[in-house]
Amino acid sequence: MKIHQHLYIGGKWVKPHGKMSADVTHSATEQVIGRICLGNEQDAGDAAYAARDALDSWSATPPAERADWLRKIHGALRERSEQIAALISQEVGSPLRFSRQVQASLPAATFGIHADLLRDFHFAEQVGNSEVLREPAGVVACITPWNYPLHQIAAKLAPALAAGCTVVLKPSEVAPLNAFLFADIIDELGFPAGVFNLVSGTGETVGEALACHPQVDMISFTGSTRTGKRVAMLAAQTFKRVTLELGGKSAAILLDDADYVQAVPGAMRACFLNAGQTCSAHTRMLVPETRYEQVAAMAAHLANEMRVGDPFDERTELGPLVSERQRERVRHFIRAGIEEGAALLAGGPHPPPGLEQGYFVQPTVFGGVQQGMLIEQEEVFGPVLAILSYRDEQDAIRIANESAYGLSGGVWSRDVAHARRVALRMRTGQVDINGGHFNIMAPFGGCKQSGNGRELGRYGIEEFLQYKSLQYPVPATA
Repeated sequence: MKIHQHLYIGGKWVKPHGKMSADVTHSATEQVIGRICLGNEQDAGDAAYAARDALDSWSATPPAERADWLRKIHGALRERSEQIAALISQEVGSPLRFSRQVQASLPAATFGIHADLLRDFHFAEQVGNSEVLREPAGVVACITPWNYPLHQIAAKLAPALAAGCTVVLKPSEVAPLNAFLFADIIDELGFPAGVFNLVSGTGETVGEALACHPQVDMISFTGSTRTGKRVAMLAAQTFKRVTLELGGKSAAILLDDADYVQAVPGAMRACFLNAGQTCSAHTRMLVPETRYEQVAAMAAHLANEMRVGDPFDERTELGPLVSERQRERVRHFIRAGIEEGAALLAGGPHPPPGLEQGYFVQPTVFGGVQQGMLIEQEEVFGPVLAILSYRDEQDAIRIANESAYGLSGGVWSRDVAHARRVALRMRTGQVDINGGHFNIMAPFGGCKQSGNGRELGRYGIEEFLQYKSLQYPVPATA
């Protein structure tokens, strides 16, 4: 069992002022696999001051040198990729194959890409008699979730460090062991003291302390919409800059001219990815009324055939959820769907046969879902698909957009131009056309109650910069 009794502040592992700790459990066995210390408000403050002390030096470091540091992180993450994948499969429950492909590989790639972006990134330009500079936002508090823990750390830290910001990281206490591993890497690389700081703790203590702290200039938060509102409210007291990547209830629109043999399984993959613990999951499937019976039968069959089990079994397609709390939350939504009169086509609230131990939930499909039902409106964050039928294309777009969220979505059609026209009318941050793959260079983020700001690629770097203009006298004309 891995026990972490120190926080990483100012380039050193230090004893926390907080006296509390938290156990970390294996999602498939419910056994304790680690324990971390939980910091308090004073620890958050110490980290903020350490980051402030390092800001002048790091922000003045030439971009080429900052890129070199990012490349070192990239290399170290690649060297430990198998260790990272196995660790996150235990903490989160992601199947090991998925952890290798996504949970371990994306963070390494993100640091490498941001190092490359710095080669051609322009921090200054001439506009008339003004020199317009792009300077780091300052000290950034990065508050990250548990579902893609190291990926979300990288998606914030890589652009922030590239921009010249210094960072205080508060990872989720539910899946924090990968963050401590990352801090070990930073320490072993000999990173400049105070540029990166790690303070584990709960959102109510460390998270809120960072949101309020006068030495923190910016908050980058990923998590639930409810918590995001709280973070924004606290940060407003000191007019901090805030970027929020929040929840989603994304719709996959299957048009009448789609290839349903491809579209139905493709849309289901986008729903059940990481056991549905994905903010951009396509959890609402919108199908024409004339196709409903066909799609319902196909979806039920595919869900019933899905392999649920040990994340370390290479055959597993769906692993457990992250915690008992999350499992019970998802079961609550499944029961609510049944009570509201949706047709349970596959799955249900009971454990999968033979998997009573571990935080497992059956892949569940509801049909006949109506707008206004809880499972149609709220983010379940588990392996639950809601199928709704629509009258015509206009009706499909209306249903997709009548959501409080706007993070992602999908459109399926044999005619790509047709799919694009529909995608342009969806109020959401990104749309996958015919199962288009995730692009780590493209901006990721949402609108409405899915938050604001963008991560990844050069767009992510821009979020951590602010403008300054220097005005010079206009030369006198002859």
